[in-house]
Amino acid sequence: MYFYKKYQTLRHPFFLISPSEFPFCVSLAILAGLSGLVMYMHQQFFGLCCMTNGFVGLLICLYGWFKDMNIESISGYYTKAVRRGLKCGMILFIISEVMFFVSFFWAFFHSSLAPAMEIGFIWPPLGIETFDPWSVPLINTFILLTSGATVTCVHLSVIVDRRSTTQVYFFLTLGLALCFTTLQWYEYENAPFDISDGIYGSVFYLATGFHGFHVIVGTIFIQVCSIRYDNNLFNSSHSVGLECAIWYWHFVDVVWICLFITIYWWGS
Repeated sequence: MYFYKKYQTLRHPFFLISPSEFPFCVSLAILAGLSGLVMYMHQQFFGLCCMTNGFVGLLICLYGWFKDMNIESISGYYTKAVRRGLKCGMILFIISEVMFFVSFFWAFFHSSLAPAMEIGFIWPPLGIETFDPWSVPLINTFILLTSGATVTCVHLSVIVDRRSTTQVYFFLTLGLALCFTTLQWYEYENAPFDISDGIYGSVFYLATGFHGFHVIVGTIFIQVCSIRYDNNLFNSSHSVGLECAIWYWHFVDVVWICLFITIYWWGS
C-alpha cells in the first residue's frame, strides 16, 4: 500500500487516501449524540446515556481521524496542491460559520429595530437590565484582541524558527483564551436575566454562548498545534494546521467585535 501511494503521488500532485471507517463512524456518533440530546430534552429514560455515548464516540473518532491525517502529513503525502486544497476547505468552513452567526445578528436586528407589541415597542424590553459594556465585555475585548496578536506572533516565530519564542507565544495565547472563557462564565453567573427572559435573553445567550463555544474549540485547536509543534511536526514550509487554527482564531476575534458593538454597546 505504501508503494501504491508513493506511485500515485509521483504521477500527480494529489494524494489518494486509503479507505477509512472514520467518516461513517463520525456520522453515527453525531446521530447518536443529537438523538440522545433530543430524548434528554423530552425526559426520555435513555436520552442522557445515548447523548453521552454519542459525543464520547465522536471525540474518539475525531482523535483517530486526525491522527491518521497527521501520519499522512509527516509521511510527505501532503503536496503543495493538497495543502492548497486544505486551506480552501478551511476558508469555506469559516464562511459557513460566518453565515451561522449572520442568522443570530439577523434575529437581533429584526427584534431591536422594530420591537413587537408584545415587548412594548421598546428595546431592550421592559424588565431587562442589560450588561454594562464598559466593564467585563470591554475587558474581554482587549483580552481577545491581544490573543489575536499573540497567535499571529506564533506564526511569525515558526517561520523564523525561534522555538523558545514560539512556545512563549503559545502559552500567552492559551492563557488569554482561558481568561476570556473564565470571564464569560463569571458574566453568565452574575447575569440579571437568563435565556428564558423573552427575545432579548434568547438572542443574547444564543449569540454569545455559541461564540464562547467557538472560543473553546479554537483553544483546543491551538493547544493541539502547540503539542504538534513540540513534537517537531511544524516548520516554516509545512504548517497548514497552524495556519488554519490562526485563521479560525481571527474569525472568533472578528465575531466578538461585532457582538460587542451590536449587542453589548448599541443594543443596551
